Amino acid sequence: MVSCPRPIIFVWVWTHVLSYSPPPLPLETAIQAMMSAEKEAPISASLNRNVLRKKLNKVVLAYSGGLDTSVIVPWLRENYGCEVVCFTADVGQGLQELEGLEQKAKASGACQLVVKDLKEEFVRDFIFPCLRAGAIYERKYLLGTSMARPVIAKAMVDVAKEVGADAVSHGCTGKGNDQVRFELTFFALNPELAVVAPWREWEIRGREDAVEYALKHNVPVPVTKKSIYSRDRNLWHLSHEGDILEDPANEPNKDMYMMTVDPKDAPDRPEYVKIGIVGGIPVSVNGKELSPASLLSELNDIGGKHGIGRVDMVENRLVGMKSRGVYETPGGTILFAAARELESLTLDRETIQTKDSLALKYAELVYAGRWFDPLRESIDAFMKEITKSTTGSVTLKLYKGSVSVTGRESPNSLYRQDISSFESGEIYDQADAAGFIRLYGLPMRVRAMLEKGL
Repeated sequence: MVSCPRPIIFVWVWTHVLSYSPPPLPLETAIQAMMSAEKEAPISASLNRNVLRKKLNKVVLAYSGGLDTSVIVPWLRENYGCEVVCFTADVGQGLQELEGLEQKAKASGACQLVVKDLKEEFVRDFIFPCLRAGAIYERKYLLGTSMARPVIAKAMVDVAKEVGADAVSHGCTGKGNDQVRFELTFFALNPELAVVAPWREWEIRGREDAVEYALKHNVPVPVTKKSIYSRDRNLWHLSHEGDILEDPANEPNKDMYMMTVDPKDAPDRPEYVKIGIVGGIPVSVNGKELSPASLLSELNDIGGKHGIGRVDMVENRLVGMKSRGVYETPGGTILFAAARELESLTLDRETIQTKDSLALKYAELVYAGRWFDPLRESIDAFMKEITKSTTGSVTLKLYKGSVSVTGRESPNSLYRQDISSFESGEIYDQADAAGFIRLYGLPMRVRAMLEKGL
């Protein structure tokens, strides 16, 4: 067992004052009171940070090695008197993000660093179910970060059990969606774990405060150049927020993109790619069967060089505000196009319409961090059942940022050439259409008769 440096314990005392509940206020008075409270919020928030903190034994911290999580380590030891086990999940963010993490973690005061490769689980158990469901948030967002947080949080709960921790912690701010995604997963999988969210408790307000705290506690400050953007990368996507993107009127800089080339700089000749799908789940690229993570990685490379999968959007965050983000999802964009197209052969009209309506709710649940909610699991069971016949292949043409379908085939296709052809009339008798139209249009005909007094 690796021993930890002796923690330093500070206990803060806070007295609670009970107040009575006043009678309802008139609307104008209530609005004025709310505005006044918002102006005073920073003072109240500052006071609430001096709460009495319960001593913890051991905390598992979601750790990236950046400045924020590096200073969280000594802050946890100082304020909760606990050992800190740092946890890093490999969800495809790149090897450069994992280099030197153990040395950084221990230099910050952690007992140990646990790293787990979650790439296959991430794609197989989180990404592919969303793909099968057709889950897209607010018409554009393919849920890259939303899907990654529950797989990381799930692994943290497992690690907490392995090391005997009684708490978990994350470095999410109090303004974003990720705090909700992490904590709902913790609640669902182990409600007995305490959750510590330093950004909602401490006095650190920004990078300068964090650097000052790090130097004071002899924590090595990362010397890497800080990006002007806030980024999140995994095997599915790369997101960009902040800086000039905070003004929705600004066009993103060309050098911001990292996974995809500028479409105008992409090859002048199109590339064709054939996606094999079994039961709504991708299994092969150009006839080559691959593991889930390998398949996605291959399509990221192919799509990236053709400028596929760039999305610029303003979205509604779960916490109530709007935010502007730019996403690069090359492989995911290709897979969504293939899956949707194959369903046009294998699903009937009513099933497609029902699936599409439930996909909106599915995406909303995933975005809101409710991956382990019984409702999402129930909708997922429905999606799995109705896509059992979605097996076949789709051929796509990639060219300068665009994805277009050139062919699709399935042994379970509901498309019948002998019925659809204009040249054949053995199965579909065109004369039958007259009676169908009269019955289908009867409500419209009756309304017109009423309006005309007939």
